[in-house]
Amino acid sequence: MNLAYAYPKSRFEPAVLVDLNAKAERERLSQAALKGFFKLAAAWRLRDDDARELLGGLSSSAYYEWKKNPDRVLEVDRITRISYLLGIYKALHILYGDQLADEWVSLPNKNAIFGGRTPLSQMLAGGLLAMQTVRKLLDARRGGL
Repeated sequence: MNLAYAYPKSRFEPAVLVDLNAKAERERLSQAALKGFFKLAAAWRLRDDDARELLGGLSSSAYYEWKKNPDRVLEVDRITRISYLLGIYKALHILYGDQLADEWVSLPNKNAIFGGRTPLSQMLAGGLLAMQTVRKLLDARRGGL
């Protein structure tokens, strides 16, 4: 059976995947990712302890050093975490006005995913997988993939 005819041809070009295992790609992305994360943390009014936990349990001294000097190469896990968080930030600003978009992560949410908890507490408790779930929820709400 020839599967080439099973699905219609897409009108979209395939997305170029970034290989985060390649150090050159992480070098290219890390500084901008950290700068974006610290702006997001300020917009969401995150406590430093929560920001450190969202980054994967970073120590206080490392966190403040990174904040002062974001010129470093991040590991795959941290770039992935920041990518999800920045995607959440962007989706919120597409869906809501700026004030609600920045408050949303700290508001109790009745969606079954959160069970009355805040999205922030869900992401802090569930780590990377919870961030992925929140991102998918918001992308679906805005009609994305």
